[in-house]
Amino acid sequence: MVDETTGMTFPRILLRHAQVRPERPAYREKDLGIWQTVSWARTAEEVRALACGLAAMGFRRGMNLAIIGDNRPRLYWAMIAAQCLGGVAVPLYQDAPAADMAYVLDDAEIDFAVAENQEQVDKLLEIKQSVSRLSHIIYEDPRGMRNYTQPELHAYDRVQEMGREFEREHPDFFLREVEAGGPQDVAVMLYTSGTTGKPKGVCQTHASFIAAATGGAGFDKLSEKDDILSYLPMAWVGDHLFSYAQALAAGFTVNCPESADTVMNDMREIGPTYYFAPPRIFENMLTTVMIRMEDAGWIKRTLFHHYMEVARRVGADILDGKPVGALDRLRYQLGKLFVYGPLKNVLGLSRVRVAYTAGAAIGPDLFRFYRSIGVNLKQLYGSTETCAYVCLQPDGKIKFDSVGLPAPGVEVKLADNGEVLVRSASVMSEYYKRPDATAEVMDAEGYFHTGDAGFFDSDGSLKIIDRAADVGRMASGQMFAPNFIENKLKFFPFIKEAVAFGHGRDMVCAFINIDMDAVGNWAERRGIPYSGYTDLAGKPETYDLIAECVEKVNADLAGEALMSGTQIHRFLVLHKELDPDDDELTRTRKVRRKFISEKYRVLIDALYTCKASQYIETQVKFEDGRQGMISADLKIRDVKTHAPMKQAA
Repeated sequence: MVDETTGMTFPRILLRHAQVRPERPAYREKDLGIWQTVSWARTAEEVRALACGLAAMGFRRGMNLAIIGDNRPRLYWAMIAAQCLGGVAVPLYQDAPAADMAYVLDDAEIDFAVAENQEQVDKLLEIKQSVSRLSHIIYEDPRGMRNYTQPELHAYDRVQEMGREFEREHPDFFLREVEAGGPQDVAVMLYTSGTTGKPKGVCQTHASFIAAATGGAGFDKLSEKDDILSYLPMAWVGDHLFSYAQALAAGFTVNCPESADTVMNDMREIGPTYYFAPPRIFENMLTTVMIRMEDAGWIKRTLFHHYMEVARRVGADILDGKPVGALDRLRYQLGKLFVYGPLKNVLGLSRVRVAYTAGAAIGPDLFRFYRSIGVNLKQLYGSTETCAYVCLQPDGKIKFDSVGLPAPGVEVKLADNGEVLVRSASVMSEYYKRPDATAEVMDAEGYFHTGDAGFFDSDGSLKIIDRAADVGRMASGQMFAPNFIENKLKFFPFIKEAVAFGHGRDMVCAFINIDMDAVGNWAERRGIPYSGYTDLAGKPETYDLIAECVEKVNADLAGEALMSGTQIHRFLVLHKELDPDDDELTRTRKVRRKFISEKYRVLIDALYTCKASQYIETQVKFEDGRQGMISADLKIRDVKTHAPMKQAA
């Protein structure tokens, strides 16, 4: 692993790898069904050619380079090429519509953009008139681009050819530019998800991400022998920490899948040793497992449920090295042979040594499931503004309901109102062009105000309750933390999304999104016909199924001293999936509560006025950009609650 030293930048780390481990694999990419491997030495050559090509086209120190597309080695190289020249990489969410991209491109003052393929180029050309500074678009994949004649378009390969010609004429240019860069230069600008307003550009320096990367890599003993599968959006801070900063810091191999549709197959082939996914991915994996078990034969189902009970009882203790009886150890080993091993192989987790989740709170039951089958799943806590580096969980000291201890080099304290405050070398330098917003979250002592509410337990582990702005009070004075309730609901494979309401109210109610795959499979096995999502969501049988899940959550909440008074009294199943394209979720699938509360006000009113149903018409955006209307008469269901547990004095 690269030592953290004064003067280190990502380009210098790359050049060091090219000298120290030139033939070690740096990147792999699956193309046309075949894994292609690129060494550190060749990576340095490719980056050098691209950087010089950008310089030949006029890219210079202080400029920002937009990067748009799926995880591709050449897009990661574009990031470091910009940094070699003293520029700033600005990755965008590849699934964002053109209008959302236009805002970021304009706000970040983008002149140069590197796009993966024709789809992304078309978006850029569509908005070019409104983004006047955008003058150069470099496309990585030439397929479909033959008849594009716009002068601002440049093929990636051609830019590298220009770079090699430029370097022959200026042989000292590249190394001189790399040496001119410093650790306090801004390396990357990552835009926030925009949960409460327009996204803001978070400026992170080389020093900040290198501090987070080396701290985390040392904590988990990562080395050049590790492998990671890079499939999450490059614009997300989690991917940038794991697939870019830590990959460079530790020198391990970054594997890029062929497409979003082949991720699971590619994961099984690669068998990563280091894995990172937001809770939604782990939820989807579990949903897939449960669906397959429902379709399995009686013997397989019986074995699965028997040994999963063994795993739930002793699996986590065995993983943490705690004492477990000999008979239970034998049972667990049999379970490993018949169930856990094959299950991990199907999920592509057989070789995983360390797995992390972050980005949102994960339900304790979901967390417990993976650890019980031997996956060393841990939580980390952080944000875009902290390089996703605040708290980590040490091996052997895992708590399902905490996010761990302050990471090496990080100071964490709580404000009087319970808000989590963070000070470290990994805290952002500023929000781009937003001194007002920067001043709101950075205090005079250098602490970043996260906006999350939490508390420390007796062992010093941090527990996050919810976003501080989302934590409210019931009419009775009982604390109301909607995300805490929603995560319990989303543990069930039949529930994809949930939104809980209760602040200032005398009871909690909820919207539910069903998981189409899980509920669809469940309905088909029971001979329940349906024509689509809206029809299936409104079926009485679906409501019965979801009611069972909600009542189990209520039973769980009844045992939580702080949350027992926030059990769900009524719910409805929404007629459409909450969607980022309809502004109901952020690109990282966080609920936009205020927007949803306004958009579905009529449904919330119906929940709290004891109506049995409510008709609604909703405008939606289709993938091709068209708009339409979906209407339905939504049923509202009352569910069983339990006597609240008395709160501890």
